[in-house]
Amino acid sequence: MSGARRLRPLVLFAPGAGAPSTSAWMERWAGHLSALGEVGRFDYPYRLAGRRSPDRLPVLLEAHRAALRTLRGRSRRPVVLAGKSMGSRVGCHLALEEEVAALVCLGYPLRGASGALRDEVLLALRAPVLFVQGTRDPLCPLDALEGVRRRMRAPSALHVVEDGNHSLEAGVRALRARGTTQAEVEARALEAVRAFLADAVR
Repeated sequence: MSGARRLRPLVLFAPGAGAPSTSAWMERWAGHLSALGEVGRFDYPYRLAGRRSPDRLPVLLEAHRAALRTLRGRSRRPVVLAGKSMGSRVGCHLALEEEVAALVCLGYPLRGASGALRDEVLLALRAPVLFVQGTRDPLCPLDALEGVRRRMRAPSALHVVEDGNHSLEAGVRALRARGTTQAEVEARALEAVRAFLADAVR
């Protein structure tokens, strides 16, 4: 192989609003992502304090920044911000202020609780971003996401999980009808992440 070997990136993996970084879903996906880089996880202050309601964005953002600082340390390796739902949205906000190589959004919450489209941060991004979205995710209708992607300045890619919900999980009947398993669904999603990072992280 010619040239220097590419360094494995640092992957800061942020949880969604409803579960901690140690949830079964986060554990499983951290394992997936560890095949691509060194993964670090953290929890936001409200979760550490035992509260159910998320902190406001400025507090979430500062906690995310502190976790990034800790993971990065003295390393010169490229950093990827990955996140589940809310964690991916906060990561996008952080990418406007910190230098990162790429973003991986697993179930991006494009629509808020009121139904309003939350696209401002996506339109302001410069770092390349991959969206991994389920077709049954009510928080991110794919037609709305495609409309936002057409207006984004940052390079973006989309991997669609057929019959996937907000957690990228397909129902048992849908899996049976397609002759596949959830493990295979996630393996294909991980391959999309791998291909995206191979191009985005230099």
